[in-house]
Amino acid sequence: MYAVIETGGKQYRVEVGTELEVELLQAEPGDNITLDRVLLVADGDESTIGHPVIAEAAVEAEVVRRDRGEKLVSFKYRPKARSRVKKGHRQELMVLRITEVRLGNKSAAADKRKADADAKSERQRLEEAAAKQAAEDAALAAKLAKASAAKAPAKGSTSKADAKPAAKATAKAAAKPAAKTTAKASTSKADAPKTPRAKTQSGAADAKPAAKPKPRATKKDE
Repeated sequence: MYAVIETGGKQYRVEVGTELEVELLQAEPGDNITLDRVLLVADGDESTIGHPVIAEAAVEAEVVRRDRGEKLVSFKYRPKARSRVKKGHRQELMVLRITEVRLGNKSAAADKRKADADAKSERQRLEEAAAKQAAEDAALAAKLAKASAAKAPAKGSTSKADAKPAAKATAKAAAKPAAKTTAKASTSKADAPKTPRAKTQSGAADAKPAAKPKPRATKKDE
């Protein structure tokens, strides 16, 4: 439910919880005031229009604080008269928070409190359902963990019994390729062609001593 009010020569559309700035009123921060000039009240598809105001309607508000608006500058200039006047102005304002909109026996604040309570109860119901589901999931997880722990020792015994044959099979499989590689290496060494070694001068000298040169006959000896 919302209303259209008039204050300070201006009109405002307000609801419960709305904060607005209005012209300065005779009130202090923290006071509760009632705005009687209500021009329109609408509740869903129903609306009531005043001529010009609604007698049985009222809007209550709480004064939050006093404030000042933005600075406005006015400049007055008269040509050929050497007259220039510059002024500044900041409007005094008051911040209000709407707490109630009433039309006869209808109250917007009561409707809002009821809606908040229903939403809170619905949220609590969802939280309780979520907590219950979480507890059931935790119990199921614990049950599955116990079942898996009970099956683990049986699997371990069978693996130990089959460990020895598996080890023997792997050892035999590894021995066959090793034997093949050694046989190939021996055959390759036996079939390798023999290459003659180059004879060096030192080797030839060790095998056979060199012949001494014969003296030549000269004319002196004859």
